[in-house]
Amino acid sequence: MTIQGRFIVVEGLEGAGKTSAILTIQQWLSEHNIKFISTREPGGTALAEQIRTLVKQVQDEKVAPETELLLMYASRVQLIKTVIQPALKQGIWVVGDRHDLSSRAYQGGGRQLDESLINSIRQVVLGDLTPDLTLYLDIDPAIGLQRAQARGELDRIEQEQLAFFQRTRAKYLQIAAAEPNIVTIDAGQSMEQVQQQILNALQQAYQSGSLNPGLCSDV
Repeated sequence: MTIQGRFIVVEGLEGAGKTSAILTIQQWLSEHNIKFISTREPGGTALAEQIRTLVKQVQDEKVAPETELLLMYASRVQLIKTVIQPALKQGIWVVGDRHDLSSRAYQGGGRQLDESLINSIRQVVLGDLTPDLTLYLDIDPAIGLQRAQARGELDRIEQEQLAFFQRTRAKYLQIAAAEPNIVTIDAGQSMEQVQQQILNALQQAYQSGSLNPGLCSDV
């Protein structure tokens, strides 16, 4: 038997402050002398990054919602098989910039794809892999988009109408309310307040045991 790493994911709409949140988590892990790696989705491997480009860049033809969904999961399974699972089995923690919850919110909520379709693909791709803790940074879509626009040129998905992001946020909140390993953080607060909520969530999860290193079989 070996020590199993833990999987922490940060989720949220554009402009929610995921990058700052991830830096806070990384600092917390370093202070606890925990070895970790960071990933992003879509992307995270050479092949998955190529898929990310297909997803993000503006295309000459309209991208069907089902195409977008399948590209997301193609990128995800490549990352899981080549990076995430090997790291966790070695006792290395993984900090993910987005994971499966993004597809459930963006393609399920924003694109309004059938939930049964998404769940079928999820089962094939993920199996029993579930983040030990997900921090969902909740923000008003209008405010988040303003922040995203201030960063520079918007990608294909960021150029969607406000209603798309409102549906996505609603789905995020619905799922977060139903699943105990998802902690919702008000990303509309000051950076200091958001950081403190993140640290509180990490400490609570650590003390409760959900972030304590587990055991996995070497077989």
